[in-house]
Amino acid sequence: QVQLVESGGDSVQAGGSLRLSCAASGVTYSDYCMGWLRQAPGKEREKVAIIETLSSPTYADSVKGRFTISLDDAKNTLYLQMDSLKPEDTAVYYCAAGRKGLYAFRWTCPPHLGYRGQGTQVTVAS
Repeated sequence: QVQLVESGGDSVQAGGSLRLSCAASGVTYSDYCMGWLRQAPGKEREKVAIIETLSSPTYADSVKGRFTISLDDAKNTLYLQMDSLKPEDTAVYYCAAGRKGLYAFRWTCPPHLGYRGQGTQVTVAS
């Protein structure tokens, strides 16, 4: 059973930094893609960053150069380092996981990561 528990959300000033953590269980990293999603009030949920073994992480254009996703296999923990935070980064951030499969003739991440945690609130004040 996949379980994901986020922590690290907080309120910060614009330009500040936060690091989110996600304790994962029931996931074999060679078989799963891991990532962070976010949802701001009144907006649709969006992918922030995705990581899978043997591939470079991918990021939403809005966070490239500011956010870094990483995975510590030994600690079964996924991280999201967020620097140079902006008010538009305010959202509930969700840790997510999805089993790899065959999509468009490639063994890769599914279009939607089906497992999600409860979320952690990040608020960036201007």
